[in-house]
Amino acid sequence: MRLRNILTSKPSKSKIAKQNLLLLKVLSLMLALLFFNFLSIKYTSNGLAQVFKMNYQESNPYYIIVDLDDYTVNVFKDNELYKQYLCSGGKYSTPSPIGTWSIISKADWGEGFGGTWMGFNVPWGKYGFHGTDEPWSIGHPGSEGCIRMYNEDAADLKSYIPHGTKVKIIKGPYGPFGSGFRTIRPGHIGSDVYAVQMRLKELGYYQGWVDGKYGQGFHNAINKFQKDHNLPESQYITGPMYKAMGFELFE
Repeated sequence: MRLRNILTSKPSKSKIAKQNLLLLKVLSLMLALLFFNFLSIKYTSNGLAQVFKMNYQESNPYYIIVDLDDYTVNVFKDNELYKQYLCSGGKYSTPSPIGTWSIISKADWGEGFGGTWMGFNVPWGKYGFHGTDEPWSIGHPGSEGCIRMYNEDAADLKSYIPHGTKVKIIKGPYGPFGSGFRTIRPGHIGSDVYAVQMRLKELGYYQGWVDGKYGQGFHNAINKFQKDHNLPESQYITGPMYKAMGFELFE
């Protein structure tokens, strides 16, 4: 009688609810698998999967650090040093553009440039990698600000580095000021002028374009800052004004 009651007794409501919940989960899983299988077929058939794969493969793995303390062009690929070349940088009077830039142009130039050009997006002038007809200048500061390379090295670099590659140019321990403060005067261009323009703009004195060029608007901003900070009015930027703007060199 006891065995018969067990076999013939109806399941409880809670048990039925659990069974229904389990069935619902199984059905949901099956629908999800069918849906993702459909998406896979769709993307493969219309080429989207190939596009996604191509975009990943074509992402730029390169960046370049130009170290003008040891005059090397260091190419990194996938965060590993890939190639290294010797180079030349700008003279003291025509410094190279310290900072981080992008390669925006590639071209074949004349013999004086070794047939190769790769331009940077520097706002105050035309700078880039190129070859040279003065190979003895490599390893020394001898250019007008560009990064000179041996002709074969410049051609090799151009052959595989794509547009948009980031190029960081460094010199000295003081960022845009290189090896130290220079006296900035009318007509000067460069990374230090760019940095001072940025600071004066942040402080509300300079309203012009931040382009790394010493022009009349920059001159007016300098004089206003000097007047407000009890500095001798001058067209030059020297140590006291650097300090008043908050620039200091630390060893």
